Amino acid sequence: MTQSKETEHLRRWRLLLGSEEADGTGYTLTGNDVTVDKSLNALYDSERSGGLGSSSPKIARWLGDIRTYFPASVVKVMQQDALERLNLRQMLLEPEMLEVMEADVHLVANLLALSNIMPTKTKDTARMVVRRVVEELQRKLTNPTRQAIMGSLNRAIRNRRPRHNEIDWNRTIRANLKHYQPEYRTIIPEVRIGYGRKRSALKNIILCVDQSGSMATSVVYAGIFGAVLASIPAIKTRVVVFDTAVVDLTDVVQDPVDLLFGTQLGGGTDINQAIAYCQNFVQQPQDTIFILISDLYEGGNREEMLKRIATLVNSGVQFISLLALNDDGAPMYDHKVAEVLVGFGVPVFACTPDKFPDLMAATISRR
Repeated sequence: MTQSKETEHLRRWRLLLGSEEADGTGYTLTGNDVTVDKSLNALYDSERSGGLGSSSPKIARWLGDIRTYFPASVVKVMQQDALERLNLRQMLLEPEMLEVMEADVHLVANLLALSNIMPTKTKDTARMVVRRVVEELQRKLTNPTRQAIMGSLNRAIRNRRPRHNEIDWNRTIRANLKHYQPEYRTIIPEVRIGYGRKRSALKNIILCVDQSGSMATSVVYAGIFGAVLASIPAIKTRVVVFDTAVVDLTDVVQDPVDLLFGTQLGGGTDINQAIAYCQNFVQQPQDTIFILISDLYEGGNREEMLKRIATLVNSGVQFISLLALNDDGAPMYDHKVAEVLVGFGVPVFACTPDKFPDLMAATISRR
């Protein structure tokens, strides 16, 4: 190993192991590495170093340092670790803190959980942070969701004189392969095949969302998708959130920020009560998609909940159990309830946000 590579190797080990003399590297940090080391020590060696302290200037300085020396993806992890390891909830209760934090879906979930105890001076800043994250996610998720769903409505009905936005490009290309022009490397679409004309309200979608603390990021994504679905004329969307109480947020579904601030993360879980409420809006079972977003840990009447789900499925409702709608990996859930639902023929799984449009498309097409 050359001298420069060996020096870099020691530098990395020194930053990794921390400032204790027992790190054994014998390497002395200089320049920006000193600030990086202090930032890491404040968080991950907090029991020895005293952490970030309780003063706003210290926390603001720390947030500024990690944003300067670490990439955004690492900053988000360190912020989340700070909230969990050091219980720095006060970071989210002061507007000057929010202004310098790296915003993501986890930060939004924390803000929603704290909304009832948040000082008035902080609420406007919190809404701005939430709106910034929501708008960014909407830019990523809206078009794929609309395209997937609109492409699935009446997909089986062929339209031989489609408008441009009704063309089924996969079928059209297959039907015109014989007209392939090698010299131009393209196909002449002599025959155009399109999707059938849509009725004004082909499907009714009910999003029934568990807002207990363990479902925090799922609530955020569900709120955004609820707003996207509500913007599609061919679908009637209802968004209901619940813990031990049921809140119907359909009237504010057009604005996902208002919808999210209408939730109250935390508390117990009464899935049976929520399903009972949603049953009132199932008028045409064959045209209804019921999506329960919950980890299935029921605090109410489990047997009655299962009977209600069985009744909905037997009536023709397409019932889906999403254990989580987030990027966090395999969720914790009630395996016994999940097994019963699978026995009913209910799909039970977790879903990442990027797969949700395909899920909806497959459900609408009954695939």
